[in-house]
Amino acid sequence: MKKSVILAAILFSGIVVAQEGKPELEAAGNKVKATYYYENGKVQQEGFFKDGKLDGVWVSYDENGNKKTVGEYADGVKTGKWIYFNEDSLKEVAYVDNKVSSVKNLQKNALANRN
Repeated sequence: MKKSVILAAILFSGIVVAQEGKPELEAAGNKVKATYYYENGKVQQEGFFKDGKLDGVWVSYDENGNKKTVGEYADGVKTGKWIYFNEDSLKEVAYVDNKVSSVKNLQKNALANRN
């Protein structure tokens, strides 16, 4: 079962998630954690698959290691509030059933105050 979940994650990840190379996969309970790397060795993105679908928190980074996006999938569908980091601003995008339901522009210190 564990091998089939990992194989499904590998096959699915090639379609859904852009990658520079092969991901590093690791079993994490009933999920598979996938980590993708840039050619420079820094993490490009990391997150989880469950039953071959994106599931849980995913984080993507730029080539310098700065966060670009933090969001969550549930059964392969974008859900909840996603944060998109830009050099000068932040955007909070709310998803319902994989569709954008609202967009807010935030100041960078607003995110720090929310944690």
